[in-house]
Amino acid sequence: MDAKMDAKTESETSILQLDDVHYRVTSQGEEVVILKGCTLSVEPGQSLAIVGRSGSGKSTLLALMAGLDSPSSGQVALFGENLGTLNEDQRARLRARQVGFVFQNFQLMPGMNALENVMMPLELFGMGQAREQASAALTQVGLSHRLRHAPSALSGGEQQRVAIARALVTRPRILFADEPTGNLDETTGGQVQDLLLALQGQTSLVLVTHDRAFARRCQRQLDLHEGRLWDV
Repeated sequence: MDAKMDAKTESETSILQLDDVHYRVTSQGEEVVILKGCTLSVEPGQSLAIVGRSGSGKSTLLALMAGLDSPSSGQVALFGENLGTLNEDQRARLRARQVGFVFQNFQLMPGMNALENVMMPLELFGMGQAREQASAALTQVGLSHRLRHAPSALSGGEQQRVAIARALVTRPRILFADEPTGNLDETTGGQVQDLLLALQGQTSLVLVTHDRAFARRCQRQLDLHEGRLWDV
């Protein structure tokens, strides 16, 4: 069944709402259609996985959800705000402290140790007790013994756990994860999956992945195929 058919078109409780979202780009003078009318809603505390083959547009869809890009048509509402009515600075302010991101390649600052990487968003937003809160977040992900280590001294799994701690330290209302286990071996990837899924109920989780077993552990799964979302 097309996910669009049973998705809510309007919800007072949805933390994220997409309504008939299309996305097109021009490449070498030709229009390329990537998304063809995606509709979905995400409720507070819900976990949603979007699966699809490489190149299907999953990361593009995630960027639209977070307001990092704008759809060609259709509407994206985050925390009840229509992102299409906001400029870039307003969207950034909306994301601040309320949105967390976890990426496949970790995106840690190499010149900072684990503690400093996690402190960074707290200091950026002028939040107090940055060191104490960052230390607590790293303890939560099992890295209390690695606070002073640089990313280069950490394993891939440890780097991803630092990235998760950094994403969670501001206590966001929604966490976007883009192939968070894509660069990890099976055992380490499983540990990161467990960590992310343990957040269910604390924050909304939207992840894109090609790992269908990982996706099935979420409360809802959608398949992005030929530009459309389908219930799995």
